[in-house]
Amino acid sequence: MKIVILDGYTENPGDLSWEGLENLGALTVYPYTAPNEIISRIGNAEIVLTNKTPLTVETFAACPSIRYVGVLATGFNVVDIEARKRGIVVANVPTYGTTAVAQYVFALLLEICHHVGHHNEAVQKGRWTCGRDFCFWDYPLIELTGKTFGIIGYGRIGR
Repeated sequence: MKIVILDGYTENPGDLSWEGLENLGALTVYPYTAPNEIISRIGNAEIVLTNKTPLTVETFAACPSIRYVGVLATGFNVVDIEARKRGIVVANVPTYGTTAVAQYVFALLLEICHHVGHHNEAVQKGRWTCGRDFCFWDYPLIELTGKTFGIIGYGRIGR
């Protein structure tokens, strides 16, 4: 079985192993694929994995060996619906980034409360030495104690 990853760098900039996929067949990993390279790189592959590289109706017409498309992200927007019409299985990674996005929400919440990036830059520039008081801030610092945090939606990320 021939497996092609069209934009492997987006998932693995070098810190992960593709060994699990190598055990399933002949694996070719391209770091990036330009639009004019898609069809030639897929060739007669049966499995195509992509993240950002779009697969169009022209791609499926030119590459009839494709049996499975795996989108290495949460969406399907890079795969033309023609794939399903041709009986090609299309899957994604529904939990991709779930914990990272939830964690980022809290990072942004803390940024809203404390403007850490701005204050860090101001301190690095020495602005804190010009303050009249022992304390320095350009924005009010909001403490979370006693506050209520609401989550709208209770999908994977909200949970």
